[in-house]
Order: sequence, then structure tokens, then C-alpha cells
Amino acid sequence: MIFIFVIGLERKSLRYRYHLSQGQDIEWVTVVLTHPKPSNDDWIGVFSPARFNASTCYYETADSMQQVPYICTAPIKYAFANYSNPGYAKTGKSTLKLQIINQRADFSFALFSGGLSNPKLVAYSNFISFANPKAPLYPRLALGKSWNEMTVTWTSGYNINEATPVVSWGVIGERAMLSPAGTRTFHQNSMCDSPARTVGWRDPGFIHTSFLNNLWPNTKYFYKMGHKLANGTYIWSKKKYSFTSPPYPGQESLQRVVIFGDLGKAERDGSNEYMDYQPGSLNTTDQLIKDINNIDAVFHIGDIVYSNGYISQWDQFTSQVEPIASVVPYMVASGNHERDVPGSGSFYDGNDSGGECGVPAETTFYVPAENRAKFWYSADYGMFRFCVADTEHDWREGSEQHAFIEKCLASVDRKNQPWLIFAAHRVLGYSSDYYYALAGSFAEPEGRESLQKLWQKYKVDIAFYGHVHNYERSCPVYEEQCVNSEKSHYSGTVNGTIHVVVGGAGAHLSKFSEINTTWSLYKDLDHGFVKMTAFNQSSLLFEYKKSRDGKVYDSFTISRDYKDVLACVHDGCEPTLF
Repeated sequence: MIFIFVIGLERKSLRYRYHLSQGQDIEWVTVVLTHPKPSNDDWIGVFSPARFNASTCYYETADSMQQVPYICTAPIKYAFANYSNPGYAKTGKSTLKLQIINQRADFSFALFSGGLSNPKLVAYSNFISFANPKAPLYPRLALGKSWNEMTVTWTSGYNINEATPVVSWGVIGERAMLSPAGTRTFHQNSMCDSPARTVGWRDPGFIHTSFLNNLWPNTKYFYKMGHKLANGTYIWSKKKYSFTSPPYPGQESLQRVVIFGDLGKAERDGSNEYMDYQPGSLNTTDQLIKDINNIDAVFHIGDIVYSNGYISQWDQFTSQVEPIASVVPYMVASGNHERDVPGSGSFYDGNDSGGECGVPAETTFYVPAENRAKFWYSADYGMFRFCVADTEHDWREGSEQHAFIEKCLASVDRKNQPWLIFAAHRVLGYSSDYYYALAGSFAEPEGRESLQKLWQKYKVDIAFYGHVHNYERSCPVYEEQCVNSEKSHYSGTVNGTIHVVVGGAGAHLSKFSEINTTWSLYKDLDHGFVKMTAFNQSSLLFEYKKSRDGKVYDSFTISRDYKDVLACVHDGCEPTLF
């Protein structure tokens, strides 16, 4: 265990450097501090790079989402000195155990007095660093644009003028192949507003993506990420990973997909982050890790990290979900906390992204979109077709995105891919959320008016949404009316689309309206996620699980034949020639 001593007022710092243990990119560090003039307002900040600007910086613009502590170099995270010792204000002594991850730079720990609103630097620690700060880290898989392609994206400190990124991969037991990777990054002037452009900025390193092509269906592959240095040697990820390739579209096999929104991140050491309001995040993450052998793909439909302009938190999140995203495709969608900045082309005029305007999300994660700045795409997984919308761009009739949505829904072969899923971040269908009820729409204004004809015409089975931090399931509904009386088992022609809000994966919960909405079948004010299991082309199981225990609290099944998909429904009938 490494001991980092934060020294009191008589000595400002110790400049010794420690290298953390070889072979690890997550470490627990013990911070031991002594302060002759302690206060319950004292707090410890974790900084990387280790040299930081401790001056006080306040709001830059009226739209800024800058949060306390108002430090010009935002700490990666922080904790009050009395967190582990309630008697700190009397003794001036405390010991904190903090977890740090490799983020391509060294670290230091600083003691501040004056609380979060008026911080004053008291002392700072020696510097520590990982053995190779530039190491390739945090792989995240994603489906490619063709069914037999998997993409691998990771983060490192190596630019292309220093090393060439590659992926070594192959079928277990056979000789490995090497595939090249592209490299992207973004810069401070890529950000649109504060805090991302000012106090929240941190170098994101380099993001690499490799495309593994011509995969055999349902085959287990191993892979590892690496960088070839100029002298011909390779720096490899410290771990060898594996994934199972996707099934052929329409293939009948057991296929299990998890879907949720609004996860975010949290600290396992109990420390605090900027915009720290995702209390259920770790429970959801841990339940998915526990069940990872029974999951084939994950769809995280917006509000991914809640970094809100504090760029270091993208590393925190990719580290948190690595045990999931390194094993199964982790597909994301754009939400207000990724995209929205006034005057940036966002459909909504807020600064929920903290000045990021979509750039970190579009760079950090791969999605099979034609244009990643327009975060809408289709994805095929066996018997599923997913049409993923971007609610932060215009989705109304006549827009470019509306045309894409119709093309995605219309082009699927329902005989081979019977399970048609629409997904978006904001609620475009139905929600009994308190604030939507106050607006009188029970959804985003114009959402249903613009899209319900498409859902009905193309017989969308289920529409999923995040944004609202709770769980709710509707009946099969059209024009605000239930079109099917069944509640737990649907068979034959369903006649409408089931709308599901599944935005309770991690963020603080959103209360329901007291209005009794007739189309609502099940509500839950808790953290959770949905798992869909397709057994074959005629049978689907839907389960809502709570993150606290992983148990099923709501479920239904769909059983039908191809002729039921073709059946005529109201406003969804094909023209007939008499």
C-alpha cells in the first residue's frame, strides 16, 4: 500500500515521486494528513496532472454549469477530511483511502480549508504515477455497420507520431491477426462553453478504434490492444479480453439485450465528483457485471457519464463499465447531458452538457452512424432491429432524422427480424413523470404527433426512453388509447406499441404525477434496467430488474407468428386493390 502524506502548514510539499505497482491500472491509495488548525470544512482534492492551479475560479458565463469547489484546475474528485474520522476537527488527523485509475498523468493530493465555496490551499502531497501512464486502457466494444463486424475502441496516451495503434485478435486456439486502428482526439477549443472550455478541461488522451471484420457468427474471439513503438517493440494492454461475435441477422438463437438510460458514474471510495448525483450507478453496473455471461449486448440510451463539462470523468466512466463494455457491444445514444449547449445546433436551448456539445461522446464511443455528429443509427443483432434516435437533433416530420427513422423502421425484414425496437433519450411517447404532467403533454411536445404514425405503420414492438429517472411501462397504445387489454402476455396481433421509460439506471430519481394515466400499467420509483430475451422468432421475454438486488419486478411475454406481424391494424394497413 502506498502512503501519501499531506503535510501541515509548516511545510508546503514533498516532491518525491512514487510509481504504483506494475501490472495494475487501478490502485487504492492511503492519504494520511495532519493539520494543526483543523476544521470540518477542510477537504482533500485529487489532482491529475499533479501540478495544478489552486486559484479560485468562478462562473465564466451565465450559462456555465461550473460547480463547487471553485478551483481553476478542477480536482478529479474530492472528499472532506472528516469523512473517515468524525473527530478530525479536534485531532487534526485523518486517513482516507482513495481509489485512482490510470489517466495518462501523475497525481497529487491537496488539503484545502475554507470549504468548497472559498477554498484555500493548505498543503499538497508528493507526486505519484502509474508505471506506464500512456498504457492502452478501457476497451469498449460496439457493433459495426455490418452484422459480421465488431469495433474495439480504447484510450491511451500514444499519438500516432509516437506509436501505431493495433489490435491483436483471433479465434481462441488459432494464430492471432493484427488489425490497424484509427486515432482521434479533441481539444479545448473543440468545447463550446464553460466549464468544459475552462476549469473542467482535461486532456482526454487519444481515442483509437479498430474494425474487426469478417467474423464468423456466434464465435468466441480474443483480443488485446497495443501500440507499436518506433523501435519495433509493442506496448500491449495488460489483459487479454474476449467477446462472442454477433449472430447472423434473423438467426434463431438465444439473444439477450439489456437496455437503460441515465447511468452515470460514482466513486467506490465514497468520495465526491462534480455533478455528483448518480447514486444508483454502481449498483446497476455491478448487477450487469454479475450477469455478464447472460448478456449479449447493452444499449445505454443517453445521459452516459454526466460529466457535464468535467472531462476527466469520461475516463472514470469507461473504467467503471470496462468489465461490461470489454465483453459485449456497448451501444450508446445521445442525451441532453452529452449534447445541449445554447447556439451549438442542439434542438434544445440549455447547457446540460456543460459546454461539451457532443464532442467527447462522439469521440469516446463508436456508433454505426453515417455521421457521428448526427447520433442516430440502426443496429441489427440477430432477431432484433434497433432504430436509435437522437432527441437532441430535430426529429419532427420533414427533418433529416425523421426520414432516417422511417427508413430504419421500413427496411427491416420482419420475417427474419421480428423484434423491432425504437430507442431515444427523451420521452417521445408516454411518461407519467411529474414535470411532463405539468406541461400537459406526458412526453416531449410534438413527440407523439411526429412519430406515432411511424410506430403504428411499421408495427414497432417496444419504444424505449431515458431522461426521466424512473421506470414505467405502458399498455400497447395508439393515440393515447390502450389497444390491447392484455397486461402480462401478448399474443397474436398486438395493434399498438408498448412504451417503456427506463431512465432509472443511476441518476437521482424523478417522481411521478398523481394523475392516473389510463395507459400506464406499471410504475416504479427505483433504480433499475430492462432485459429482453428473444428465444426464437415467435417468443420474447421482457424483464424489468431492480439494481439493488437484480430481481425481476415487472415482466411480460410476446408470442406470435409472422402472419400476426403482417396483420392489418388501425392506421397501419397496407393498401388493398379491389
